[in-house]
Amino acid sequence: MMSVAVEAEFVRRGMRHTLRNPDALVTSLALPVILLLLFVYVFGGAIDTGGDYVDYVVPGIIVLCAMFGSAGTAVGVCTDKVTGVMDRFRTMPIRGAAVLVGHVVASLLRNLVATALVIGLAIAIGFRPDAGPVEWLAAIAVIVLVVLAVTWMATVAGLLAGSVETANALGFVVMFLPYLSSAFVPVATLPSWLQGVARHQPVTPVIETLRGLLVGTPIGHQGWWVVAWWGGLLVVSMVAASALFRRRAGQ
Repeated sequence: MMSVAVEAEFVRRGMRHTLRNPDALVTSLALPVILLLLFVYVFGGAIDTGGDYVDYVVPGIIVLCAMFGSAGTAVGVCTDKVTGVMDRFRTMPIRGAAVLVGHVVASLLRNLVATALVIGLAIAIGFRPDAGPVEWLAAIAVIVLVVLAVTWMATVAGLLAGSVETANALGFVVMFLPYLSSAFVPVATLPSWLQGVARHQPVTPVIETLRGLLVGTPIGHQGWWVVAWWGGLLVVSMVAASALFRRRAGQ
């Protein structure tokens, strides 16, 4: 019980840091909303997807939202490391990795709020999902898996980086993957040399799975690829973060 209470306190700490950091709030909440409006109203009329563009683009914006919100975790973890806060926490009678768990859970909560905001705005401007309760639960599970995987990858980046600036750069690298996927345009419209990249990278299966769950397009084997890609990335990132944390603790 004490361990749970400690980790809950670290989660509250992470949320307080978010509320006190305008840059983090803009990145995790406002920017996805701006991108949604930009793609729907500026680019949507020029892109033919065979249906309403808002229905096509919302799953991509949801994934991009998860990438934006999770990548900032690298900065928080690195800040704790370079300022010595992480070392001070280790001197306390608490489980050392609780500080990392706090960052990850705070990121998950922050991203779920941002995702709800994006979906609410999308519905207001014409998004019409036909998903039932089961499909919505499956979509939420996919989003949670992706957020956790990206957040743990960002945690690894924060532990590896020697400065906050480097952590910021490393954390944001992953955010470019949605632009090289089926998020905003059909893969078939991309240059032939880029279509292979778009089809065989981890973000496209997530978007196609969410698109199928929310608006009823074919999913095929994409759901299994989501589990394979993002489940694998989550496990590898958690193991790597744990190893890096223990190595630093032994220094």
